[in-house]
Amino acid sequence: MAWKLEGSCRCGTVAFSVTSHTPYPYQLCYCSICRKTAGGGGFAINLMGDSKSLKVRGRKAIRIFHAEIKEGRHCEKSRGQRHFCSKCAAALWLYDPEWPELVHPFASAIDSRLPRPPSKVHLMLKYKPSWVKAEFGRGDARFQEYPRLSIEDWHRSHGLWSD
Repeated sequence: MAWKLEGSCRCGTVAFSVTSHTPYPYQLCYCSICRKTAGGGGFAINLMGDSKSLKVRGRKAIRIFHAEIKEGRHCEKSRGQRHFCSKCAAALWLYDPEWPELVHPFASAIDSRLPRPPSKVHLMLKYKPSWVKAEFGRGDARFQEYPRLSIEDWHRSHGLWSD
């Protein structure tokens, strides 16, 4: 059975719900975009929801940010739409038009109980700042950039896909 994830911003102006088959927040991303726009622990875009099931209260307060992805001298604007509350700046979810059937809520915005993952995936380690000490657990995977498995593939390979 799919999970109903309920989330909100810090000030309560925006609340949302979405149905998810992938409720385990298992990725720790160390990139500067996740770190600087969603803050702290790196649990940013590691959940996946059905975009058709997204219900939002307080939509007028939502703003969208498109991150700039810099590689050397080259810079391009991401198509990913990072939704956040204009009142308190809380990161809410990411939507990418390349995958219109999906929405990626930030685990940090989810208020409902999330299951604890059996292991984690540490990604974008080459962008980890020197002051961050990565805490690797037993069975954790490590990637200098992106992992091999998608969010769906990771959940399925661990027997955690919720139908």
